[in-house]
Parts: sequence; structure tokens; C-alpha cells
Amino acid sequence: MGKRSSRRKNTSIFDSDDDDDTASSSSTAMSDLSILDTEELDTKLQDIKVLDECVDALYEKRGSTREKALSMIVDAFSNKLQYQFVENNCITLLHPCLNSIKKGSSQEISVASRAIGLLALTVGCGDNAAEIFKDSIPPLSQALKSGSESIKISSVLECLAVVTFVGGNDPNVTESSMQIVWQIIYPKSGSNVSAGKTTPTVLAAAISAWSFLFSTVNECNLNSKSWQDSISYFSSLLDKDDRSVRIAAGEAIALIFEIGQVDKLSGEDRVSSDGSVQEGNNSRERYSYILGLKGKILNQVRNLSVEAGGKGSTKKYLSSQRNLFRDIVEFLEDGYCPETSIKIGGDLVNTSTWSQLIQFNFLKRFLGGGFLKHMHDNELLHDIFEFTPQTKQILDNKQKKMFRSPNSVLNKARTQLLNKQRQLSQNMNAGLYAVGVENEEA
Repeated sequence: MGKRSSRRKNTSIFDSDDDDDTASSSSTAMSDLSILDTEELDTKLQDIKVLDECVDALYEKRGSTREKALSMIVDAFSNKLQYQFVENNCITLLHPCLNSIKKGSSQEISVASRAIGLLALTVGCGDNAAEIFKDSIPPLSQALKSGSESIKISSVLECLAVVTFVGGNDPNVTESSMQIVWQIIYPKSGSNVSAGKTTPTVLAAAISAWSFLFSTVNECNLNSKSWQDSISYFSSLLDKDDRSVRIAAGEAIALIFEIGQVDKLSGEDRVSSDGSVQEGNNSRERYSYILGLKGKILNQVRNLSVEAGGKGSTKKYLSSQRNLFRDIVEFLEDGYCPETSIKIGGDLVNTSTWSQLIQFNFLKRFLGGGFLKHMHDNELLHDIFEFTPQTKQILDNKQKKMFRSPNSVLNKARTQLLNKQRQLSQNMNAGLYAVGVENEEA
């Protein structure tokens, strides 16, 4: 879907100087919906109206206006599940967000990345999620090559991980995104990263994004050479001064040992080497290497599990580090994954693998203050964590027809309202506020 040909230059939520007549006309249009006089319908209609105005504002020439609109979209998608809006406006919202990533400031790119990630999580799996993924990867990859601001790069990495997680169902697709992230973690592996030193904040964000995607990989799809190389590099990062990097690297190592079943795979390679002598030697050497690497990592994580706070400039995350590495020690020595129960409202979400725990923690960080709302209402998260909140309000068939159906009373009322608003705008502002390529070039 291309850029909209004509847009109002200023909408009420972005310009306090709008004519009183316009506000009065909008109020009159709203009064025509009195037949739907329920609080929930009014709230839903108002949410949709505000989001429509935000999408309009994304076509503005002024960057600060676009950034404000993006921030409002992020808040709206964090605090509520905007199913009704995305049902009709998913791609309409996606394209101007992608344009912000291509042309916006670092702050605008950061907020646009969050908006796209939230859009993907709201849409859930399906054709729209696949299109979000397909259209987003090129501009996100390009954004990683330009500039080195930590807030921008970290947000782009998180967005890339989320859209791949939701919309990239092919293992090869996931591996491709992981490779893009890996080039941030280990810049010598490629050129898909801007010049300059990777900051600890970006490095930790990249490792977390990589682990989040790796948690979806099936054991059968693993390339033994790639996981051996990655686990060796993550081991070197356990000696870094920054605590957030050490924690992220530790989680990645535990995940690789869990999914790759390193001891099992290496042992099978060693036993099944019944070919040439050289093949047998290579297998034995690889097995010995993995055992040696595991021993080295065990020594590292033991030390980090009892660290007194010497590494790192502050004690921030020190308790988290100790607890994490104690769990890793127990896992590497005895094979036990940490089992957790997290309270969501009056219900519990349980995790029993490193994969589940890493997915839970990543999405919790990404959603921020909207995490509880999404865990309670977002069906995608319910599927991911096999979680059904007992306190969730279940709509009966009549309510579903009223609120979700494309032919619902709400949808028809929304269409009626928007048609009246557009007609009013056209009558009052015809020819005055066209926004297009010509304006941008002027």
C-alpha cells in the first residue's frame, strides 16, 4: 500500500489551534452515535479516532510531530490490545512507521521500532505478521548500518527480533535474522553494522535478541560448527567488565547447551565416527574441545555466582547475576533447568526450560509497563506460554459479534463516524492541506 495521496496537515491532538468549528462538527458527528450509548463502545471509538489521527500525523513533514504520534501509538498499543484497529489498519500503520525508520532521527527510529514490534505482537501469527516481517527486515537491516547511537541500535535489534519471532516461521528466515544480529555481537563476522565500537548496552541488547531468536530453533536444525563458534565467543564475554553483557552471555550459553545438547551431540559424533581415520580424529578432537570448553565455562560461572561485586562500577544487577549463574552451574553440572512461577494478576505463568525463561524475560522487557495487560489479554502470549488466565473476561457470541466482527455494530458506527469526519474535513480544508512528495521536496 503506497503513501496516502492527501492528508490533513494538523489534527486536533497535535495542534491546539484547530478551529472551534471543526471541533464542534466532530462533536456533532459523535452525537449521532448516541444509539450506541455504552461506555465500552465510546471508549473503543475514541481509541480508534485517536489512532487514526496519529497515523495521519505520521505523514507530516515535521519530525517532532511524527515522533509525538509514534509515542502515542506506542502508549496505545502497550496499554490496550488494539485488535479492532489493527484488523483494518495493520499495513496502513506499518508503512509510515517504516518510513520513519528510513528517514527519521535516532529518537524517531527508536520509537518507530517499538511501534512496529508492538504491532506485530498485537497482530499475532498469520498473513499480516508475515507481511510485517517481510517489509520490515530491509529497513531495519539498513538502520543498523547507519549511526551508532545506543538507543536507536538497541530498539532496532529488539524490533527485528520481535517481528522475526512472530512472522518468520521458516527456520532459514530465523537463521538469517540471527546472522544480522550476530554481526553486531561479533562485528568481524560481517559488514552489516556501522563503523565504531559496540557499546556494552548495544552488545547486551544484541545478545538478548540473538538468544530470543535462538530459543525458537529446533535441535534438528542446528549447525554444529556455528553453535561451537558462538559458545566459544560467549565464553570470552563472561570476562567482560560490564555486568549486563556477562548476564546476557551467560543466558546464551545456557540456552546453547540446552537446545544443542552439547554433550550428547559431541558424544554421538565421537561414537559414530566409523569412517576414515581422519574423520575419527576430527570427531575425537571436537569432543575433547567441547569438554574442555565446558570445563572452562563451569569455572567462569562458578566464580560469577559468588562474585563479591568487584567487576562493574556499581552493584546494579549483582544479585541477578549471582542467581543466574548459580542456576547455570546447577544446569551444567546436573542438567536441571530453573523452574519459575511468575504471578500474573491472580494466575501463575510457569517456565521449566531456559528457552521459555528467556522468551518470557525478553517480552517482559520489551512490553515494559504494558506487559501485564498483554499477558492477561494477548492470545499470542497465551499460546507461547500455554497460559490461560482464569480471570480473563470471556465474550459470549453476542458480544463477539458486537465488538469483533467486520460487520459489527462498532465497525459500522466507526465507518459512519469516519466518513462524516472526512467529509467535513474535505469541505473545510479542500486544497489547503495536501501532503505528498511535492510538499516534502518544496
